[in-house]
Amino acid sequence: MNKFFLSFLLLFISLKIFASGILVPMDEKQSNHLKAYGATYWVLENGLSCDWLLNYRGGSFLLPARPEIQEKCIVMGVSFEILTDAEINTIYSYIAKPEINMEKIKLEKAPRIAVYAPKTYLPWDDAVMLVLTYAEIPYTVIYDEEILMGELNNYDWLHLHHEDFTGQYGRFWGSYHNATWYINQVAESEAMAHKLGYAKVSQLKLAVALAIKQYIFNGGFLFAMCSGTDSYDVALAAEGVDICHPMFDGDPIDPDAQSKLDYSKTLAFENFKISTNPYEYEFSDIDVTNYRRIEEQDDFFTLFEFSAKWDPVPTMLTQNHTKIIKGFMGQTTAYNRDLIKPSVIIMGEFKNANEARYIHGEYGQGTWTFYGGHDPEDYRHLVGDPATELEIFTHSAGYRLILNNVLFPAAEKKKRKT
Repeated sequence: MNKFFLSFLLLFISLKIFASGILVPMDEKQSNHLKAYGATYWVLENGLSCDWLLNYRGGSFLLPARPEIQEKCIVMGVSFEILTDAEINTIYSYIAKPEINMEKIKLEKAPRIAVYAPKTYLPWDDAVMLVLTYAEIPYTVIYDEEILMGELNNYDWLHLHHEDFTGQYGRFWGSYHNATWYINQVAESEAMAHKLGYAKVSQLKLAVALAIKQYIFNGGFLFAMCSGTDSYDVALAAEGVDICHPMFDGDPIDPDAQSKLDYSKTLAFENFKISTNPYEYEFSDIDVTNYRRIEEQDDFFTLFEFSAKWDPVPTMLTQNHTKIIKGFMGQTTAYNRDLIKPSVIIMGEFKNANEARYIHGEYGQGTWTFYGGHDPEDYRHLVGDPATELEIFTHSAGYRLILNNVLFPAAEKKKRKT
């Protein structure tokens, strides 16, 4: 015990005297990639700033040289290296070279994080909540009532849980309409709609979608996965159009619904066709799940490389220790590239299949990011499957993309816009 104390004391003294920074490497030298984001968030949460070294050793973080930060990294199992002034200046000089595709981004303030999700249990797990919890990054769960009461203004970053914004209860009717959880979901959704003054759940969800859209326009950051992406755009395009069959809202679908869609109202997609078969587990042809013919061992997507100095935003969002990400399915697995608006930035794709997996765009003063698939470490996550244990996947490249989005709003404002 005395030897340990003496060693720690000497390390503490050396840190105070010689160190100017703590480098958290994000390449293969990192013992826990996911927790590293949590350690960086903790630094911001405690009122300190730090640097994100884009493309340097997998997108490493340079934290202040403080003993409490070193101790936090040790407790969390995060690898770090103590650097002197001379070593830091050497790194900065290298990054600053015009021919080197790297950049230093100042992270200034911990973003306030909200997750849009129902307060009651549903038989699937959300990857974002899983990784936020594992990385020890705090978040608040909000849902329809809080959003319509204006509480989004309290948060910098919003994630959309596996959600259906069209009011069709996730299109689960064909397989699960007799399941207890489905019956309860319908009852709870209808009760909430009536409580908030809406005749239909579809009307409530549209109001929520429009409030979120305004939140982005005003400068908010939206991140969504799986059906929270395409169902959101479908709902926006169908504003004022009934696209729900009687089992969802009690009256028939508008027979001219398809021709009445307004793609100018969407964020990401255009010219798509909605599914009018209520038995189909699909919202539209935006998603390619039903017609892709790719075996699991062949399923992957590639991250684009952007200019760190000229395109810092997509560079931040694609930081990783590999450019090849293994694929994973969901109700919405990937997007048909032909239906993506020209203004959208495609950050990850399976080119041979004409699929986009990871896309980004701006709206007003804010931004949005859509990520296809349900769980990066569970290839085919089915209803009722157990939650992924992230202790097994501490180096998950797929989960790193989620956490890039969590830290993105912390970047100095002049670097956020592309």
